[in-house]
Amino acid sequence: MSVGTSRAPGVRGILCTPAGHAGPAGPGLGELGIDPDDLPDGLVVADESGRVICFNAAAARITAVRAADALGIRIESALPLEDLEGRRWWQVTDPYGGLVTRVAQPERNLLLPGGREVLVSARYVRSRPKGPLSRLVVSLRDTEARRRTERSHAELIATVAHELRSPLTSVKGFTATLLAKWERFTDDQKRLMLETVDADANRVTRLIAELLDISRIDSGRLELRRQPVDIGAAVGRHIQAHVAAGQDADRFLVRLQQPLPDLWADPDKIDQVLSNLLENAVRHGEGTVTIDVAPSPSLRVRGATDTAVTVSDEGSGIPEESMGRVFTRFWRGSKRGGTGLGLYIVKGIVEAHGGTITVGRAASGGAQFRFTLPVGAPAYLQ
Repeated sequence: MSVGTSRAPGVRGILCTPAGHAGPAGPGLGELGIDPDDLPDGLVVADESGRVICFNAAAARITAVRAADALGIRIESALPLEDLEGRRWWQVTDPYGGLVTRVAQPERNLLLPGGREVLVSARYVRSRPKGPLSRLVVSLRDTEARRRTERSHAELIATVAHELRSPLTSVKGFTATLLAKWERFTDDQKRLMLETVDADANRVTRLIAELLDISRIDSGRLELRRQPVDIGAAVGRHIQAHVAAGQDADRFLVRLQQPLPDLWADPDKIDQVLSNLLENAVRHGEGTVTIDVAPSPSLRVRGATDTAVTVSDEGSGIPEESMGRVFTRFWRGSKRGGTGLGLYIVKGIVEAHGGTITVGRAASGGAQFRFTLPVGAPAYLQ
């Protein structure tokens, strides 16, 4: 016997009908070749008398009630649900004695015995409009995935609030001081204050840009404007920027393996990826920062060639136990600083291009990031 099928004589459920039998509203899952235990959500079905005739494996897992114990008993006993105010849900909704015009219960958070929260929705199946209830179909979903999402959003809000507070306090303090006591400061003091305000304003702008990127990545709306990209020249520009900021030119080693395939990508997004990886190598790594750019056999299209970029340093590297979390939100290395969102965005950008990114240990012992970009063309050329 299937976990989700009752042996009770005469049971013919709409959703849990054995193969070859159709329920009054159409074919059952068995006739469609689907076992109730194959469903990802919990499924509980009660007959016209309110007794459970289907209790699939997911329902057993979510409720911690064995299917054998649930089948044949009243649904309010098999699922003693309460709302968040402690009221018994079945008494409040009264599916068998309530309004005959009701056809469903929208999804809501309810509590199982012990206080475990589940998402519950119900469907009222009637043999005729406004007729008596012939089947009560209840869907159960675990709330853990939703809770993880809510926690992630809460962490994001807390991080953003923390990161915004410092620069905005600085901007407000310096501008208020300058407005109130402009004549008391020398030109050099005014310049220093305004430079600080400018730097903090740039910090706020970067944070807002990161938040917009995360929103687009999470919703799948990250737009790419593909153009021909000279990846070697792009790497060179970023190295020159670090040298102009005070880094020793000898700290960087670039190795280009020619010929490279033609690369069509969003140049601004690729600059964002390179900027983040090089900044991490300079800030958190030590010794020489090596950038290798080379063609790589495509893992997606046989015979095609991708472009692979590897950034490695000679520092202490990333601990083995942390490598699985590097591309998650809020991950930071041993040296604190930043929002911890950069590598999450980098991964989203690379994957939006159809590429992949990995982290490992370089031959020198430091951290090594490698991303590949597939050869592609903009839509109007395809």
